[in-house]
Amino acid sequence: MSMRVKLSLGLGAIAAILLLSSVISVLEYRRMSNYVSDLIAADINSINKAQQLSAACEEYNLKILATIGVEDTLYVLPSFDSVAFMTEYNALRSSFSSEPTIAAADSVISSYSTYMRTSLDLENVIKSDFIDSRQWFFERLQPDFQDFRAATENLNNLIYKDLKDNSETFQAGFYRSIMPGIVSVGVGLLLVVLLLFFIMSYYVNPICRMEDGVDNYLKFNKRYTCTVDGDDELVAINNGVSEIVEENIELKKRLARLREEREKFIETSENRE
Repeated sequence: MSMRVKLSLGLGAIAAILLLSSVISVLEYRRMSNYVSDLIAADINSINKAQQLSAACEEYNLKILATIGVEDTLYVLPSFDSVAFMTEYNALRSSFSSEPTIAAADSVISSYSTYMRTSLDLENVIKSDFIDSRQWFFERLQPDFQDFRAATENLNNLIYKDLKDNSETFQAGFYRSIMPGIVSVGVGLLLVVLLLFFIMSYYVNPICRMEDGVDNYLKFNKRYTCTVDGDDELVAINNGVSEIVEENIELKKRLARLREEREKFIETSENRE
C-alpha cells in the first residue's frame, strides 16, 4: 500500500472509532434521559396529588372544628367532594407499580374511609344534648384524621424514596452513557500513539537516514548505503536517490579521467614543442 493509503486508513480508523462511540454515547444518554425523566415526572406528579388529597381532608377537618365552635343555631355543616377525592386517588394509585407503594396507597384510602365514616356523625353530635362535640372531635375524629395523615406521609415518603432512586439511576445512567466516549477516547489516544510510532519508524527515521546518507556523500564523499524496507513511495524515493548518487559518482570518475587525459595531452604537446 502507498503512504497515502496507510495514513488514510490509520486516521480513518481513529475517526470511525470516535464517531461511533460518540453516536453510542448520545443515543444511550437520550434513552436513559427520556426514561428516567418520565419516572421522575411521574413521581413529582404523584407527590403533588398525595399532597392535594391530604390538603383537602385537612381543610375539611378544620371546617368541622370551626363548626363545633359556633352556637348551635348558627352552624352550617361542611361539605366534602368525595367524588373528586376518589377520582384523584384512583389516578394516583394507578400510577404506582411497586407493591410497597400500592400497599401504602391502600392504607391511605382505608384510613380515609374510617375518617369519613366518623365525620358523618357530625350532624348527630351537634344536635345531641348528651354528646360533647369537642370531646367527640378530639377523641374520635382527630385520631382518625391523624391516622389518615400518617398514612399519607408514609405514602409520600415512599414516593420520595422512589424519586431519589430514580435520580440516582439517572446519574448512574449518565456515567454509563459516557463510558463509550471515555473508552473511545482512550482507544483513540492509543491508536494515535501507535500511528505516531508507525510514522516515526517507517517514515521519519528512514527520511533522516536518507538525509544523513546524502549529507555524508556531499561532505565526506562516502557512498550512499541507506536502505528502506517496504514497498511504498519512500522505497522508490530511496532507490532513486541511490541511483542518482551512484550516477553522480560515476560522472565524477569520468570527469576525473577526462581531466587527467587533458593534462597528459597538454604535457605531451608542450614536450613536442
